[in-house]
Amino acid sequence: MSNYINDLRQKVGNAPLILNTATGALFNNAGEVLLQERVDTKDWGFPGGYLEYGETYKKAIMREFQEDTGLSVIPEKLIQNTDDTFYKYPNGDQIQSINQFFLVRYLEGTLLSVKTGETTRLKYFKLDQPPQFFNEQHAEMFKKIQRMRE
Repeated sequence: MSNYINDLRQKVGNAPLILNTATGALFNNAGEVLLQERVDTKDWGFPGGYLEYGETYKKAIMREFQEDTGLSVIPEKLIQNTDDTFYKYPNGDQIQSINQFFLVRYLEGTLLSVKTGETTRLKYFKLDQPPQFFNEQHAEMFKKIQRMRE
């Protein structure tokens, strides 16, 4: 979690916050999409995360992909913008997520093979075999890319 969010949480505890997030869909040559298994829930989601103060959505997805996956990517297309997701984390933190979901293109790098503070593992999924997602927003994003690729 970023210092910005840690600082906010020290002031407001678990009180609801409105936070901006950026997530990305990266496809491999077989048409599978990369997802990350999360440390906190052990469920799956798209790589991404919270914007730092002063950061753009595009810069955030590039940074988050590097941190979460080890890959350098560039956002190519905004797939959707959502603002109606409310989520309560296992630790009690509550948020309303304003999210921009991008189609991203691989630039360079190798997938991380070690557990990080946020990611247990990374895996490419076929679009007809969705995993258990950690929240409804990510499940809906998966459905969106399924429709997009039909």
